[in-house]
Amino acid sequence: MRVVLFICTENRFRSQIAEAYFNKYAPKGWRAISAGLEPADEIHPNALKLMLEEGIDISGKKPRLLTIDIQRGVDVAIIVCSGYTCPVVFAKHVEKWNLPDPARMPLREARKIRDEIKSRVLDLIRRIKENKIRFIKSNETC
Repeated sequence: MRVVLFICTENRFRSQIAEAYFNKYAPKGWRAISAGLEPADEIHPNALKLMLEEGIDISGKKPRLLTIDIQRGVDVAIIVCSGYTCPVVFAKHVEKWNLPDPARMPLREARKIRDEIKSRVLDLIRRIKENKIRFIKSNETC
């Protein structure tokens, strides 16, 4: 099984949404996980609402800490957060999406971020299916 790791600071909004979309539409033989640098205690309520609008229930998910163990065997790492706190990531391919944090946005604005995440995840899946991901990087930082 090949693995995509979505990373953000608290692992309570952007990375959880990206993980859920990827797993819903994942190519055969792929799955997604997510983690954060400073995990929150729970998923953000608006993330739950926004994903339920899409028919995806993430209420059973819990934020988790990004560790070296989680990164073992990761093929693709996507850093979804923006700002100055970025991890060193060990993966065969790393991308930085630099998405703003929707946690403090009104639901209407957060919905735009959710839709952007969905669009990027679907594009990532397309690139995976078309073998357009280059698996050469061993570590990356932003």
